[in-house]
Amino acid sequence: MSATERWERETLHPFLQKAPERKKKFITVSNEEIKRLYTPDDLKDFDYERDLGYPGQYPYTRGVYPTMYRGRLWTMRQFAGFGGPEETNQRFKYLLREGQTGLSTAFDMPTLMGLDSDHPLADGEVGVEGVAVDTLRDFEILFDGIPLDKVTTSFTINPSAPVIYAMYIAIGDAQGVPREKLRGTIQNDMLKEFIAQKEWVIPPRPSVDLIVDIFEFGIKETPNFNLISISGYHIREAGATAIQELAFTLADGMAYVEAALKRGIDIDRLGPQLSFFFNSHNSFFEEIAKFRAARRIWAKALRERYGAKNPESWKLRFHTQTAGCSLTEQQPLNNIIRVTIQALAAVLGGTQSLHTNSYDEALALPSEEAVRIALRTQQIIAYESGVADTIDPLAGSYFVEALTNETERKALEYIKKIEEMGHGSILEGVFAGIENGFFQREIAQAAYEYQKQVESGEQIIVGVNKYVMPQDEKVNILRVDPEVQRRQIERLKRVRAERDTRAVKRALERLEEAARTRENTMPYILEAVKAYASVGEIMEVLKKVHGAYREPVIV
Repeated sequence: MSATERWERETLHPFLQKAPERKKKFITVSNEEIKRLYTPDDLKDFDYERDLGYPGQYPYTRGVYPTMYRGRLWTMRQFAGFGGPEETNQRFKYLLREGQTGLSTAFDMPTLMGLDSDHPLADGEVGVEGVAVDTLRDFEILFDGIPLDKVTTSFTINPSAPVIYAMYIAIGDAQGVPREKLRGTIQNDMLKEFIAQKEWVIPPRPSVDLIVDIFEFGIKETPNFNLISISGYHIREAGATAIQELAFTLADGMAYVEAALKRGIDIDRLGPQLSFFFNSHNSFFEEIAKFRAARRIWAKALRERYGAKNPESWKLRFHTQTAGCSLTEQQPLNNIIRVTIQALAAVLGGTQSLHTNSYDEALALPSEEAVRIALRTQQIIAYESGVADTIDPLAGSYFVEALTNETERKALEYIKKIEEMGHGSILEGVFAGIENGFFQREIAQAAYEYQKQVESGEQIIVGVNKYVMPQDEKVNILRVDPEVQRRQIERLKRVRAERDTRAVKRALERLEEAARTRENTMPYILEAVKAYASVGEIMEVLKKVHGAYREPVIV
């Protein structure tokens, strides 16, 4: 009889007769069952050097840098953007004064969808959920007084990512900043749009071609800029489990690698400029295990499957955002506690960059007070909690290591299934999964199961289905002035009237020719941006060449 069996017979079972456990089954947010106790029996085949290793060494389970936060804290990068570029420039400067160490830009829906502010579909949406950007003139205002050689900037944008990336390069050129000194990240992840977030312009295959154009251009022109942020965040927000988020995100990453290899791009030139973006939800240990498993899976895939020789290519570097879908309108101040737990999980999981959500985001765009509290949450974790003083402090925990192994195993099962759908190609498997509705069905089923558990009370949400108050706290929320739309449209009209019309027409014609002949489009998009062509005009050219995407009906 093992020691565990003896404990169960002699100690546990007699105690349970007198004091039963709170419930029959304990589960994570993702509906994964948690055992009562984890022991060495759960790590029978555990090998320290093979499964863990040391920080900064393959397979990077314990972190991608040898000193982690003892050397440098994660980048504190609060998501910001609302109204016009004037308002967002002021918010950027406020956050930098308050101690933020990197900028992260949110765009409004028209900009995300490649529409100008005067487009009929943009009416009522200009500047509402992020900053409105139409032309390079808006970027000039957005980054006025912000030296691009001293800050890193992240851009959460996908269909029109090539245009925004070109605008950032153009602003750097205007400031006299060498392109190799530009640092930051463009999200630029269209596969997750077709899988989950549903913002698109052109179909999947030409969308991936545009992404590879950015890869090909960026490894030469902006070698210190992350050319993609492969995002699981929005997959999780759509209702996926932690394992689905991990598997689908890493499969997307492998798909982009395969697309780049088909173009003839050297994996060891591209690998160091790939980054990831994950969600951090409420199940504390599940999230930590997910981050640790992600590093291990990616390192093995890049080295063993894709033949990368440079250790920098094996390192999965990632940004984390706390879970927007976990925030509640009811008792919104409770969200501060949720965000703290999620942020702590991201730090203990080894994130390189972190955004903490504001407590009022279930109601509106965050107010200055709420943003400050969210930033202070990170700063208190960094400077007061002590968790950043040692590397991977939970390593060796029977629970954490067993959960990391199980998360890796289940994610790899999904990735194998995607590979089989593509007949050996993960890129083709992802395309097939989008076309046949595989991803959508998996996520929808997971979301349905979670909602059933909330409604039955199996999953408790404080303030929603337990500890409900008859009247919730009132909080002051940020409202975007409707004047923003009028001002934005007026500026767009002025730019169109003052720019060199012939130069714009010539640039757009050259872009169309490049897109039709499969030449790299980035030099032509940059030319069009510098001529003050608008986001909508540039995206309309790509739509003309490739057609507009319509999602197939999924049954």
